Amino acid sequence: MDIGAQYGPLRAEIDRAIASVLDSGRFILGPEVSALEAEVSARMEGRPSVGVANGTDALVIALNALDVGPGDEVITTPYTFFATAEAIARLGATPVFVDIREDDMCIDPDLIAARITPRTRAILPVHIFGHPADMAPIRAVAEAHGLPVVEDSAQAFGATADERPVGALGDLATFSFFPTKNLPGIGDGGMVVCRTEELADRVRRLRFHGSRDKVVFEEVGYNSRLDELQAAVIRIFLRHVDGWNDGRRAAAAAYAAAGLGEVMTLPAERDGARHIHHLYMARHADRASVMSALKERGIASAVYYGIPMHLQPVFAHLGYRAGDMPVAEACADTAVALPMHPHLTREQVASVVDAVRSADRVAAG
Repeated sequence: MDIGAQYGPLRAEIDRAIASVLDSGRFILGPEVSALEAEVSARMEGRPSVGVANGTDALVIALNALDVGPGDEVITTPYTFFATAEAIARLGATPVFVDIREDDMCIDPDLIAARITPRTRAILPVHIFGHPADMAPIRAVAEAHGLPVVEDSAQAFGATADERPVGALGDLATFSFFPTKNLPGIGDGGMVVCRTEELADRVRRLRFHGSRDKVVFEEVGYNSRLDELQAAVIRIFLRHVDGWNDGRRAAAAAYAAAGLGEVMTLPAERDGARHIHHLYMARHADRASVMSALKERGIASAVYYGIPMHLQPVFAHLGYRAGDMPVAEACADTAVALPMHPHLTREQVASVVDAVRSADRVAAG
């Protein structure tokens, strides 16, 4: 990633925004947070949006707002960052893992119904790496069983499915503004988008110690508030996120045009979906050789989710075994994140592709 290339041209505007907040003396739940919530809401088909301290808190609070708790089950994907499953477990509920589809690496809607039990409280799909989960069939299964859907949209701000924005496709949705996200902050931050004002009111109360006014406390909540400095900067980045996402999509197209698909399996884009490539995850049977060839040329790469959630030690008590989620396990073994950011040049793309080809040539002897 090249975070500096994104921030650099905006530095003067960022400095002015930070100075304005400092001069105001308002640092918690002030006008910048309110303005950001309104601006995100406008992009989410008018759904109320509530700023919180980080993306993990957003997940926990969203599930809490649905009264998920001990004894409940929440269906989710094993191929995701730990926070998705952690939020479920944090509330005393049990994550129930469902394998993914090979093309988009998102939860397989066809496998969900078989895992629903009387204890199932919600379905939590993840728009992984910036690709929307297949929400229409997920919603159909959820509605047939009277279950809410919580979208983990941490990696997908600006992605769309059938021209609708990710974040407005479930009952609740969560975003992260971690500094490497497509819509970043300069620290931690998160957002919960709610289908109804009733849900939003509950989320607002939960983020503020279970209180509306800091005098009367209606339930045990959290201290999880998006601060003014973050909101002021995120508002600047919000005006640029679509252009940045277009740059990421152009970089993905450049990889394809340069012939990367001849030596690796490229990330797919489902019909009707708009992938915004938070990470560019390509697959290769000999991932270690590819990463070694890239490293030799000074090109960074990384493995994400090399141990799927169902095989993580913390969830060993759930009884999953290797082979239970074959597609997720195959992706965990073969997928590698290649350089991806809005300012990736064709020359840099060519260097990546040439390095991968060199690994193939070495493997071929």
